[in-house]
Amino acid sequence: MKNTRINLAVFRQFLQSGMAGGVILLLCVILSLLVANSNLGPSFESFLQLEIGPEPVLKYSILTWINDGLMAIFFLLVGLEIKRELIEGELSSPKKAALPILAAIGGAIVPALIYLFFNKGTNAAEGWGIPMATDIAFALAIVTLLGNKVPAALKIFLAALAIVDDLLAILVIAIFYTSELHYLYLLYAAGLVALLFAFNKLGVKKLYFYLIPGAFIWYFIHHSGIHATIAGVLVAMTLPTTPDEKESPLEKLEHILLTPVNFVIMPLFALVNTNIRFEEEMLHGISSPMGLGIILGLLIGKPLGITLISRVAVGLKMANLPEGTKWQQLFGIGIIAGIGFTMSVFISLLSFKENHLFLSEAKFSILLASLLAGIIGSIYLSILAKK
Repeated sequence: MKNTRINLAVFRQFLQSGMAGGVILLLCVILSLLVANSNLGPSFESFLQLEIGPEPVLKYSILTWINDGLMAIFFLLVGLEIKRELIEGELSSPKKAALPILAAIGGAIVPALIYLFFNKGTNAAEGWGIPMATDIAFALAIVTLLGNKVPAALKIFLAALAIVDDLLAILVIAIFYTSELHYLYLLYAAGLVALLFAFNKLGVKKLYFYLIPGAFIWYFIHHSGIHATIAGVLVAMTLPTTPDEKESPLEKLEHILLTPVNFVIMPLFALVNTNIRFEEEMLHGISSPMGLGIILGLLIGKPLGITLISRVAVGLKMANLPEGTKWQQLFGIGIIAGIGFTMSVFISLLSFKENHLFLSEAKFSILLASLLAGIIGSIYLSILAKK
């Protein structure tokens, strides 16, 4: 019998592409929805509430470990990407950074205003930050699928915009979604962050000098009242870089984290946080002020805010349109940026942690809006490419 060998080249290419993380994330969303709406749903929820870890200081539910612990690693990677872009990437000079920064601000403010227009003075008003976010993994996966239908410069613009968008979301979480502050824990965390900056200045390159104190920073931030994931960003800002092409500690850690974050942490987050049990009330939730605020904020507010602010910036000669790009294509990228999944769900968890119905309706609205943004944006950009 003739031996046949499986050709793994295509599989390797898929894993190395920007599309792989988004596809796996989507599969986990589907799996989570199937489990939640099956007989396994109640058992899965009970499992997520199971507490693990050493008592008394680190015993938390599995759900908390994922949302506060593993997601801190996700935010560490986001922080590394932000710092790298600020030092040597698309945000490293005022001319390069102007358009994605201004576009991200417009794409955050307009959706928030739309949400507040529908929800001001209601119990759902706290969720104004939900439609501000762009899911970088899903958005870049869609753009990768579109291939040469999207100019290369526009793909870079979307990546830079999404990174700035993440930074804005981090600031919103730190400032507006913080409970009662415990200043002693904040003081401990600040002392350790100062120590890490000192290591940077002294030329310390070994990663464990940053990551071990980083774990303690996470613990102190977690007990301070600020959401623990912010610790990841703080640690990232202290990592040293190198002026030459030699791999810096920052780049080394970024390469180490990229695979586990894209293929383990984000899929796990999707798996445990989109276990939405579909109920009749959810259909009414879509047309509720909260549902309309999220859906219209992501679908209309995002492309409108991004395009309008970009128009003003280019008109005032504060920035240039990405090379080989037309305004219609930029608007299409704005639609794709309406895919708000990961960060939007995360902010909804902070907004409605005491209100299960609001939380379920918010997640459902985010899913619907993100799905529509991906489909409409892909069709729109495909039609433009044919023309």
